[in-house]
Amino acid sequence: MDKTIRIEVLFPEIANLYGDLENISYLKKSCPEIEVAETHLVGEPCFMEKTPDLIYMGTLTERGQRLAVEKLAQYKAKIVEMIEAGVHFLVTGNALEVFGGKITDTNGSEDCGLEIFPIHAKRDMMKRFNSLYLAKFVDGETAMDIVGYKSQFTHSYWDGEAGEGVFDTVRGPGLNPEITKEGVRRNNFLGTYVIGPVLVLNPPFAKWLLKEIGAGDVELAFEKEAMEAYEARVKEYSDENTGFYY
Repeated sequence: MDKTIRIEVLFPEIANLYGDLENISYLKKSCPEIEVAETHLVGEPCFMEKTPDLIYMGTLTERGQRLAVEKLAQYKAKIVEMIEAGVHFLVTGNALEVFGGKITDTNGSEDCGLEIFPIHAKRDMMKRFNSLYLAKFVDGETAMDIVGYKSQFTHSYWDGEAGEGVFDTVRGPGLNPEITKEGVRRNNFLGTYVIGPVLVLNPPFAKWLLKEIGAGDVELAFEKEAMEAYEARVKEYSDENTGFYY
């Protein structure tokens, strides 16, 4: 690795509901040279001083979403600039809604995201949707299976024509139950409803991301064991007899 790789984690104090921060811990364990900076609700984001190689944000509570939007709104122009310039973002769980538009609740309340992407979310706090998830990830000539979990009160919908997704759903819901495209992608911004340590569960995806941010062909921490567990999950989730919703 010829350069220092910098990862910025947004709001780790509130954006870690499903162990999401283990994604970054895994990258750090796999490539100790990586520098990790944390941006908190108090103070200016690190990206305003120096653009990182990867910006990460994980799942939040509904109150956490509002706090994140309030904090990031003043830096919206910079965020849009970075997305258009191809800076890598990985955003998991309902954190993707922070970058979208309105979030409407069945009780009549309404929140608003940063309005960077033309999506809106519908929330029903009385109905939590849980499922396993199986998909394909394709990037140029690279293709791989993706496994994971979803647990959410919301689904997002495109305003107008559907944009590019992150994953092609095989089993489970897409961005919403009506489509198979899952997540939101623009350039190197990847936002997915898949929760928790998605990079730990999907070592090929972790290796792809490390290459993308300039770390090269890194041997992952516990790669043999991680690959064995991954392959077992792909086989299990591909079995039609495996229950998917609960």
